[in-house]
Amino acid sequence: MRTIKTLAQSILAVVLFYSCDQGIDGLTQVDPGADASAPQVTINYPLEGTTIKVLELVTSITVDFEVTDDIEVATIEASIDGNKIATMNNFLDYRRVVVDDLNYDGLDDGDHIFTVNATDLDGKTTSVTVNFVKEPAYVPLYTGETLYMPFDGDYFDLVGLRPADEAGSPGFFGEGFVGLNAYEGALESYLTLPTEGLQESEFSAVFWINVNDAANIVGSKRAGVLIMSPPMIDGTSNDLTKGFRLFREEVGGNQRFKLNIGSGSSGHWFDGGEAADVSPDAGWTHMAITMSQTTATVYINGEVVSTGDFPGLDWTDCDILSIMSGAPNFTGWNHWSDQSSIDELRMFNRALSQGEIQNIMTTEAGGFVGTFDGEMFYMPFEGDTMEMFTASEAAVVGSPGFAGEGAFGDNAYAGGIDSYLTFPTGGITTSEFSATMWYKVNADPNRAGILVMGPPMIDGTSNDLNKGFRFFREDAGGMQRFKLNVGFGDGGSWFDGGAAADVDPATDTGWIHLAFTISGTEAVVYIDGEVVSQGAFAGVDWTDCNVLSIMSGAPNFTGWNHWYDLSYLDELRLFDKALSQEEVQSVMNLDL
Repeated sequence: MRTIKTLAQSILAVVLFYSCDQGIDGLTQVDPGADASAPQVTINYPLEGTTIKVLELVTSITVDFEVTDDIEVATIEASIDGNKIATMNNFLDYRRVVVDDLNYDGLDDGDHIFTVNATDLDGKTTSVTVNFVKEPAYVPLYTGETLYMPFDGDYFDLVGLRPADEAGSPGFFGEGFVGLNAYEGALESYLTLPTEGLQESEFSAVFWINVNDAANIVGSKRAGVLIMSPPMIDGTSNDLTKGFRLFREEVGGNQRFKLNIGSGSSGHWFDGGEAADVSPDAGWTHMAITMSQTTATVYINGEVVSTGDFPGLDWTDCDILSIMSGAPNFTGWNHWSDQSSIDELRMFNRALSQGEIQNIMTTEAGGFVGTFDGEMFYMPFEGDTMEMFTASEAAVVGSPGFAGEGAFGDNAYAGGIDSYLTFPTGGITTSEFSATMWYKVNADPNRAGILVMGPPMIDGTSNDLNKGFRFFREDAGGMQRFKLNVGFGDGGSWFDGGAAADVDPATDTGWIHLAFTISGTEAVVYIDGEVVSQGAFAGVDWTDCNVLSIMSGAPNFTGWNHWYDLSYLDELRLFDKALSQEEVQSVMNLDL
C-alpha cells in the first residue's frame, strides 16, 4: 500500500515538472485578436417613454444599463439632460459591465433624456439615449376624488400614487375612450388595490365600460365589475352584509347591471330591471354608483336606473378593491372575470349629484371646451356653483345664494353673511394668469375679498402677501376702491389705481365688468374694459396657494378684515395667459 502511494506521488511530480518545463500554464496570455466592433450598450431603465409618477416636485431615479465589448471597455459616461452623473473606467469584468444601482437625485417635472456613452480601448464609441418623462403630480379635478385610474398603458392610481396588483394577464384595449388607452379584461384576470383611503361614510364611483359579454371560466355570461366586499363565508358563500358589489348578468341577450350594498346586518339591492340593461354592442357606456347615508343610486349614461333608501355603508373587513372581477371575495354566484374594457375610473368620498355625474360624463366625452383662447375655468352661476371645465362644484362655506338675475344668463351668485366659495387650485396656478367677471357691488360691508388665491395666514393672524394674489375692495371716501396685490416670492406688488379704480355704490348700481391680468413682467387691473392700474411685476409665486376663495378673503386673507362680500358675481372666468386689453373687452362684450 505504501509502495503504491509513493509511486503515485512520483508520477505526479514528473507530470508537473514536465508541464512547467514545456511552458504549459492555465494563465498563459492569449492574443485576443483584432478589436472588431464598438461597445454594445443596453439601457434597461428607464426605457423609451417611461413615465415617472410621484408626489414630489423633485425626485430620484436609479438607472440600470449594461455595456459589453469584444475586447475591453475603456470608459463609460452616463448623463441626464446633458449633465454627467457618472464616469467609470475601472471594471472587474472589462468585457461586460453591469450598472444597476446608479442613482440621480435631481429629477424634476418634464421631459428628460438619459444617455450612456461607452468607449473601448481602440477608441470606438457607442452612444445610446432614451427619452422619459417625470409627470407633475396629479391634482384631483373633482372635489372629494380619492382614486383616478386613466389606464393609459398602466394600472396606476394617480391619486393614491400606487399601482394595482395584477391577477392573471389583463391587458390594454389599444385605444381609450379618453386618453391613449383603456383596460381590457381577460379570462381569470383582474386588478386589486388595498382599500385604504377609499372607505368613507359616503362613496361614489364613475367609469366608462365597453361591454364584452364573452362567457367566463364556468361558461356564464356574467361578471363582477367593481367589488369591495368582505371575504367569502367559509370560502364558498357571498357575504352581502358589508361593502358593495357592482356586477352584471345576462338577461335576454343584454347585460343587466346590479348593485348590492351591505349596511352591516343585511344587503340592500338596487336592481333597475330593464332600465339597467346594456346591449353587448352598445360601445362605450358611462356607469356611476353613489351611496350616501340615506340613499343609493345607479346611473347609466347619466340617467337614474335604480335608486332607493339605504341606511349607510358598513366597510368591516372590506380590505380589497377588485376591478373587473368578483374574485376573490364575490364568486359564490360565478361572477368571475370581466373581459370588457373600462376607462377613466374615478372614486369619491361623497355622493355625487346627478348633475355632477352628467358633467363628468360630458367633459370626458369632449364636452365643455371653453369660449375664449386660454380659458381654463368658468363658473356661470346658473343656479349652481359648477365649474364647467372640471364639471365639479365649488365647496360652499356658510349660506350664499343666487341673485335671480344675471349679467349674462338667468342667474348669478349672491353673497351671504359669513359665506363664500372655495375651489382647489390644481391646474390653475399657471405662470401667466387672468380673471374676468361681472359684479354688482353691495358696499355693506364696506370692505371685502372678491377673489383670493394666497397662502395661509402667518401664525393664523397676519396676511402673507409674498405669494399668490388678492383682489378686493375697500371704502375710499364713500366710494368702493378695487385693489390687487400679487406676491412674487420675496414680497408683494401693489396695483392700486386710486380714484380711477373707484366705483360709486350709490350710483353704480348695475353690473360692472372687472378683470385683472398677471404676466411675468406686469399686472393690470381693468374696470369696464379700461385700465385703472398697471405696473411692472416680477412674476407670480404660487407656493402654498392651494385654495381659491370666491367672494371673501377667508380663509387666507382676513388680516385686514376683508371677509365676506354681499355683492353679486356672474360669469367668472380664469385664463392661463395674460389677456390683452382687446381680449378683456372681447370677453366683456361677448358676455353682454
